[in-house]
Amino acid sequence: MVGAYRPMWHRGDVFDTIHHELEPSVTAILGQVETLLTDGVASADPLVTEAAQHLVVAGGKRFRPLLVALGGQLGDPASRQLVPAAAVVELTHLGTLYHDDVMDEADVRRGAPSANLRWSNSVAILIGDYLFSRAADLAADLGTEAVRIQARTFSRLVHGQIAETVGPRDSDPVAHYLQVVADKTASLISTAARFGGMFGGAEPAVVEALARFGETIGVAFQLSDDLLDIASESTESGKTPGTDLREGVPTLPVLYALATPEADGAAVRLREILTGGAVTDEAQLVEALGLLRESAALKRARETVRWYAERARSQLAPLPAGPARQALASLCDVVVDRTG
Repeated sequence: MVGAYRPMWHRGDVFDTIHHELEPSVTAILGQVETLLTDGVASADPLVTEAAQHLVVAGGKRFRPLLVALGGQLGDPASRQLVPAAAVVELTHLGTLYHDDVMDEADVRRGAPSANLRWSNSVAILIGDYLFSRAADLAADLGTEAVRIQARTFSRLVHGQIAETVGPRDSDPVAHYLQVVADKTASLISTAARFGGMFGGAEPAVVEALARFGETIGVAFQLSDDLLDIASESTESGKTPGTDLREGVPTLPVLYALATPEADGAAVRLREILTGGAVTDEAQLVEALGLLRESAALKRARETVRWYAERARSQLAPLPAGPARQALASLCDVVVDRTG
């Protein structure tokens, strides 16, 4: 491994499958992104600096910058625009996490006290806004098109959060949930892949293929995170297992379980627990996790992740054969493998 930076993966590591020709370039880009994230959020106000760097230094998978770096390999990986482009998408992502934690009343993020707990809801909201402003500032240096893409992506993020907040209303709960995932998570991952090709100078057809791939692998990525919250018996997902159940967040396995017509005792009992929304009783939470782990609903959700991952793999067809396409294809395997 060249350099010290390694993105955090729960199971498997895409770096193990990246061709040796790409590894130094990808690692160098990610290392420079890390420096820019830390330095780029510094402020004349020590409180703003500390709060803004709070999640940066806590680490993370850096999935979005990784996609920028890999997409850049399909053009000129030495392009000076790749690092700020990766920082734009990661700062946008980090800003949403500050806001999410306020909305979810979260106590922990990435193994550290959440910003809203450490400081206050108001400070966390404002720091999220500050990170969005820093992302916009970097995007401006990349040109008008980058600003437009970042703004439209942010609009989708907001729409996804609103849709999640108000619920499915009259639409199918599963379809609604998948649309929320597409808007709230996959849109920014798609932009990361697009920025990689775009600022690496790849052919337009390659850039569009990367964007499509990013959208689809982004859905698979979020679904796999949701499955880890149920299937994992540790903190592999970056949060305590069962957090979504405890907060009443209806992820895909829960929606499948609620919709199943099965009449066996385990399925009926699971529906009884889940129908009430948030599972705040610790004994019922443990019971629900056990039932979900053995359920047909979890198996079906895993199959859905595999379907999206394979669809993403097929969308790489327009890319030129070589180490970069192979590395992107390996992401499909990592996303599936991390959920068992």
